[in-house]
Amino acid sequence: MSDEIRQLPKLWTGDHYNEGIGRDDIFDKLREECGVFGVFNVPNACSLGYYGLHALQHRGEESAGMAAVESASGHFTYHRGMGLVKEVFDQSKLEGLPGDRVIGHVRYSTAGESKLGNAQPLIFKYRDGDLGVATNGNIVNAPSIRKELESQGSIFQTTSDTEVIAHLIARSNKDFVSAAKDALQRIIGGFAFLIMTNDKLLVASDPHGLRPLVMGRMNDGYVFASETCALETVGAEYERDVQPGELLILDSGGLRVDRFEKLERRATCAMEYIYFARPDSDINGINLHSARKRMGRQLALESFIDADIVTGVPDSSISAAIGYAEQTGIPYELGLIKNKYTGRTFIQPSQELREKGVKMKLSAVRKVVAGKRVVMIDDSIVRGTTSLRIVNMLREAGATEVHVCITSPPFKNPCYYGIDTPDRKELIASQKTVEEIRQAINADSLYFLSNDGFVEAVGGNDGEYNRGMCLACFDNDYPTPVDPTSEKSCSC
Repeated sequence: MSDEIRQLPKLWTGDHYNEGIGRDDIFDKLREECGVFGVFNVPNACSLGYYGLHALQHRGEESAGMAAVESASGHFTYHRGMGLVKEVFDQSKLEGLPGDRVIGHVRYSTAGESKLGNAQPLIFKYRDGDLGVATNGNIVNAPSIRKELESQGSIFQTTSDTEVIAHLIARSNKDFVSAAKDALQRIIGGFAFLIMTNDKLLVASDPHGLRPLVMGRMNDGYVFASETCALETVGAEYERDVQPGELLILDSGGLRVDRFEKLERRATCAMEYIYFARPDSDINGINLHSARKRMGRQLALESFIDADIVTGVPDSSISAAIGYAEQTGIPYELGLIKNKYTGRTFIQPSQELREKGVKMKLSAVRKVVAGKRVVMIDDSIVRGTTSLRIVNMLREAGATEVHVCITSPPFKNPCYYGIDTPDRKELIASQKTVEEIRQAINADSLYFLSNDGFVEAVGGNDGEYNRGMCLACFDNDYPTPVDPTSEKSCSC
């Protein structure tokens, strides 16, 4: 991503892009990566794709797309657009995607320009026909591979890192599956891939399982999704998680299970448990609502505060706030309300309108918090700007004290695996002590969940948690090689 794009991010507002809006001026939250959804051997697959992508909308609101194949003829069609799933697809668009196989994508870009050309699935013509690629995650070594391929004559059509795998496949002299395995072995990072041709669907998870990917069954067909909530939405029965380093091959012969890399260290992204995934989803067999409640309980054990009410910052912190309240006996109240209908249009180019936009998005319930000592539960602090605004919002509504409890350890390190995080120098926890952060956000007290407490809370009653997580954003222990001097990039 160029310096120009980094300094002046383009923000989709439904009709156009606002330019020149500093990131500190918008909600200071980590941005969802992307979501993928695939269907194999189910009639009218695009209808399932529509509802599946809708269930994954929280993972990306910038663009949506689907590619479909009729297995009998191999006919390949696709449609992509900017905006929400319901804005991109209407009945006529769905009717234009006939077939029993589909790959779909919802996108939030952390690198690459926000334009239709980068919307996924990316579609290519190559020697054996049509090729569609959808992914959630980030290819850490994509810039070096891209430079190598360009020096060999490859011409890239997008600024998305996902395109490198298509070029690696297309340049190979091997059969499609072998070429795909070789390509997957070349790339480093966190990713969940759906790769479709006129006669095959490949499903792959990175060797560490950083990005979630699950498989479901529907009669004689298969459904694949970033989260189990999408399986529930379309009526598919959860079968299992796609394992790290696994390659699933689906064609007229059915499903074959292969590997492109052995599992050395499972490292599922910790922020999936804390923030990204829907609370009704399960990751590695762990329900996220239950896990977040345990995070709140553990936080209460580590950091009890004598207060009148507990409230959570909607939506991802509600479960944890309930757990904190249950552990302490302090009443849980809806002290903060999120307006679900502001969509992407509240961001405006003037400071005055931006401040009003924050209150459009979130508001304090004055009758609930006035005169009360409030414990405010949130999932993370990135730059601290949003935490400051919410604390001040509660104070303006009459709260006598505002104590902030965070259900994750301090977020000190940037992510290289598909989450839109600032550089380390912009992460407040990497620059300030907890006391300095407390002062910066105007809180009466500030507590973070410990690393050990977080891991124990996720594991629940399983005793030693052996499923494995990536905690690099907290402890700087990255599961793959990364170049901290390079610009972060994202396949999405």
